[in-house]
Amino acid sequence: MSFRPGSRIFNSFRPMFRQPLLRRRVGNSAAPEQTGFAKFWNSKVGPKTVHFWAPIMKWSIVLAGAADLARPAEQLSLNTNFALMCTGAIWTRWCFVIRPQNLFLATVNFFLFLVGATQVTRITLWQRSVKNVETQAQTEGKVLEGELKDVAKKAEKAVKS
Repeated sequence: MSFRPGSRIFNSFRPMFRQPLLRRRVGNSAAPEQTGFAKFWNSKVGPKTVHFWAPIMKWSIVLAGAADLARPAEQLSLNTNFALMCTGAIWTRWCFVIRPQNLFLATVNFFLFLVGATQVTRITLWQRSVKNVETQAQTEGKVLEGELKDVAKKAEKAVKS
């Protein structure tokens, strides 16, 4: 027996590492076909995996974006919503490339893209309208300024005569 404690611990657990867990398992064709909930529960993207729970958590981002539809467009961030839109588009495509294909994750990312695109559209339309109002106010201001100068000249002429 060795005096090194690490060696003793490893040697005492060595039989556990020789279990069939590390060997490739071959499917048993005699096993009955699963149906219904058992098939969903044991699937590659079922509730036992991160492929199920990640989209569940990501729905909170989609719901938060949808709740922002009630906010005025001037309070929204264009950069943030553009990032959400791009993230949704990129990851929707990626969900069809990766294995196992995860349609649930693709769905949540597609809705993230839709919410982001809707918000970006709202923000850009609001910014255009503000810009149009400002340019319209400037042109009206110039017209009013010209009219005021004409009225001032007429008033001066009336006072002088």
